[in-house]
Amino acid sequence: MSEQVDVVIIGAGAAGLFCAAQAGQAGCSVVVLDNGKKPGRKILMSGGGRCNFTNMYAEPAAYLSNNPHFCKSALARYTQWDFIELVNRHGIPYHEKALGQLFCDNSAEEIVDLLLKECDDGNVRLRMRSEILAVEGNDEGFLIKLAGAEIQAKSLVVASGGLSMPGLGATPFGYKIAEQFGLPVLPTRAGLVPFTLHKPLLEVLQTLSGIAAPVTIATEGGMSFKESLLFTHRGLSGPAVLQLSSYWQPGESVSINLFPELNIDDFLNAERESHPNQSLKNTLAKHLPKRLVECLQTLGKVPELTLKQLSATQQQQLIDTLQQWQIQPNGTEGYRTAEVTLGGVDTKALSSKTMESSQVPGLYFIGEVMDVTGWLGGYNFQWAWSSAWACAQAVIGKSK
Repeated sequence: MSEQVDVVIIGAGAAGLFCAAQAGQAGCSVVVLDNGKKPGRKILMSGGGRCNFTNMYAEPAAYLSNNPHFCKSALARYTQWDFIELVNRHGIPYHEKALGQLFCDNSAEEIVDLLLKECDDGNVRLRMRSEILAVEGNDEGFLIKLAGAEIQAKSLVVASGGLSMPGLGATPFGYKIAEQFGLPVLPTRAGLVPFTLHKPLLEVLQTLSGIAAPVTIATEGGMSFKESLLFTHRGLSGPAVLQLSSYWQPGESVSINLFPELNIDDFLNAERESHPNQSLKNTLAKHLPKRLVECLQTLGKVPELTLKQLSATQQQQLIDTLQQWQIQPNGTEGYRTAEVTLGGVDTKALSSKTMESSQVPGLYFIGEVMDVTGWLGGYNFQWAWSSAWACAQAVIGKSK
């Protein structure tokens, strides 16, 4: 005999728990299923353990999707201010780090505790370590088969996340359910992920591992971000690189401006006036890490000259080089270190108001499993809250 409930939610992450809490508090009977030991594992890992839970500047322009208008409705109906109000209600102290990014003062566990408390208030039942053997559609909705149990639900919400960070239990399960019920799934790839470099360049730049510099970095298509770049033993990382990786296409070069704030021409001319015999290397090291300047010399990007030896033509070539340093990444570090998955369930098959499949009544997809990916900095958590809230309102309406 199968257990009867209003809603089954697959995935005890940010979107799944938040949707469950909303539906449960409105009187729905809700069961959340997850294959892991603990709920909210990705939340606990996020933001260096402090969870960048939203962004004050969250808006549709900060999201990538084949269907760019899709995210507008949900983001407008449950905003960052709504979630901030919930955080305040739970008495969680937080701070703005940069560019509107809000982090817990203490620990990401406080966000997981918030979600679990909200679920408790809605009498939501969490079943961890649950392996789903099969999902079947029927006249009453959906039959979910587990080892030794069956659950019949009017609505099924897939909040299983993407493929990023497989060490935290990420699987393609959500995509398989979409395909089983005839929904298109767009090709997936790692997003918000460090770049790897080809060997000759990597061997030179590896010596910079751990050094960071403020830059503006751009794709061939013209998308650019002005943030910090971090050199690693595998290649390039840091906020600027992670942001750009979601827009970068394999085989393309990226352009790096190492002096995003400075007029290099004026700077070099002024330095030449006061220190004509100063080496170009030491001059540039006033604004760039010295080891980076040495690497640029090794790569033939910076001539070994004094300022007075530098001709006008050479100076212009140097400026062009420093403001448009062309690097062709070898690839990315892939899902192992990616923060998100690009692509996923095609939003053209979903309602932007309810997250429900247009072909299969009662089947919903929320959060990272669908083709909506936010920028680094709390945008993906906000999409989890907004899409989950929109879905919950629809599920509540259906169960009454």
